[in-house]
Amino acid sequence: MLGLKLPTDPRWVNIVEKNIEEILTDHAFCEQKATSTAISLIVSFPEYSELVQEMTSLVKEEISHFKMVHDKIIARGWTLGRDRRDDYVIELVKFFPKGGSRTTQLVHRLLYAALIEARSCERFRLLSEELKDKELAEFYKNLMISEANHYTMFLGFARKYGDRKEVDAKWQQLLEYESKIISNLGKTEAIHG
Repeated sequence: MLGLKLPTDPRWVNIVEKNIEEILTDHAFCEQKATSTAISLIVSFPEYSELVQEMTSLVKEEISHFKMVHDKIIARGWTLGRDRRDDYVIELVKFFPKGGSRTTQLVHRLLYAALIEARSCERFRLLSEELKDKELAEFYKNLMISEANHYTMFLGFARKYGDRKEVDAKWQQLLEYESKIISNLGKTEAIHG
C-alpha cells in the first residue's frame, strides 16, 4: 500500500528496544516537526483553501500525537530529551531542485511530506508487530493508521494541485531515491534513522 521500494530491516526494532527513551524522544520531535510542516504549508500557500482546512486539522492531530508521546515519556519517569538531527529528512529534501513555480514548490513539499508519513507508518507497523512492550506496541498500532491517512492525504493533494502524470513520475523517482537513503539507515533508535 505504501509503495516504499525498500522495507526497513526488522532488526531495527531490536536496536529500538535497547533504548525506548531515545525512540520516544525522537518520535516526539517527529510529531512536532509534522505540526510545523502543516503550519508552514498554511503560511506558504494560503490561497489553497482546502489544503489550509486540512492542514489546520492536521496541526491539531499532530500536536495531540506529540502530547501522547510526551505523556508516555513522563509516565516512564523520563523527561523529553533534546531534538536531534534527522539525517533521513536532510537527505530526502535534497532530491528536488530548489525554486520553480509556486505550484512546483507546493507539489515537491507535499511529496516530501507524503513520503515521510509513509516511512513513519511503515516503522510504526514494525514497532506494533515486533515490540515486546505490548502497551507500546498497541500505541504504535493506533498511530500507524493515522500516518497512513496522512500519507494518502499529502499524495492526494500533490496529484490535485500538480499534473497527475508528472506528479506520479516524480513520486516514483522520489521513492527510488528514498530507498537509497534508507539503505544506509536503520542502525539507530530513531523513527527515520
